[in-house]
Amino acid sequence: MKHIAVVILNWNGRSMLERFLPSVLKYSLLSNVPEAGWQTPHEPPIDLSSEVIVADNGSTDDSVAFMRERYPSVPLILLDENYGFAEGYNRALAQVEADYYVLLNSDVECTPHWLQPVVSMMEREAGVAVAQPKLLMYDKRDTFEYAGAAGGFIDNYGYPFCRGRLFSTVERDHGQYDDERDIFWASGAAMFVRASVFHELGGLDADFFAHMEEIDFCWRAKNSGYAVRYCPRSVVFHVGGGTLPKSSPFKTKLNFRNNLSMLYKNLPASRMKRVILRRLLLDWVAAFKFLAQGHFGEFAAVGSAHREFRRMRASLEAKRQALNHHEQVGVYGRLLLTEYYLLRRTTFTALRGRFVK
Repeated sequence: MKHIAVVILNWNGRSMLERFLPSVLKYSLLSNVPEAGWQTPHEPPIDLSSEVIVADNGSTDDSVAFMRERYPSVPLILLDENYGFAEGYNRALAQVEADYYVLLNSDVECTPHWLQPVVSMMEREAGVAVAQPKLLMYDKRDTFEYAGAAGGFIDNYGYPFCRGRLFSTVERDHGQYDDERDIFWASGAAMFVRASVFHELGGLDADFFAHMEEIDFCWRAKNSGYAVRYCPRSVVFHVGGGTLPKSSPFKTKLNFRNNLSMLYKNLPASRMKRVILRRLLLDWVAAFKFLAQGHFGEFAAVGSAHREFRRMRASLEAKRQALNHHEQVGVYGRLLLTEYYLLRRTTFTALRGRFVK
């Protein structure tokens, strides 16, 4: 029997737990869910057990009291401070025994049979180490969700995007991405990962704190010979932006700094320096756009991100030396900024035929 641990990392998310934990428990504890109804006609039988765990990342609200009062039977892991998404999960999962981990945001509504198709796919394909379900918006349920949609990709310069979401353009779901397929990265909002691979790769990079850590993890997994996959038969609904507001200088700093760190660690040597130099220049284009829009905090955040990236170079170099580096398939071979803003290619289907193979 394969055991699945669905682990919610909570930080000051009492309202989210109250709102969304019931659906997680209802549809993730397999003893509550009928076995029939999720298999395809030729789906092999699979024997699964599951548990739901809440790991509290040093919350200062009443999350812990709420869990103890309302859900005393749900295992609760208490961390002594806010370690961020990356190290918070590393510390929590070090205490969890399972064959598969599911890293699940606290603002996700689950649906019937959302676990079984993904794990069945991963059991069927031993090389798949990471996977994600289809992510739709909680409040616009026929529309893909920004943070993961139908699976993630990056372009030549590290700009992430999804099937179903390019920059600010989010598509409605009308079945156009209902094919099970390899992707470049899986969303940390609902990420399935083999526990053995999670620990083999050293977990998430704690220095990222939050943002981009799941893309970095998936890239490291791919550099180690594993596959990352999307399973459309599993569906969840995600609110998004539950911890940091959409416009946040701190979030901007993390995104810019961590993107550079990810590129530095994972790119093959033949491209790394050239790509980093061009990304630094592109970052300053974005910074002056922030300035022109009156977003002074975001403008300053780009400079702060670059300063922190320079300070991290020594540790990043040590991490880089410990990794394998390969030219990865599934990278969009052009600059997405140009394709999107100048050539008006605003959907994933418009990009077909331009990926590294």
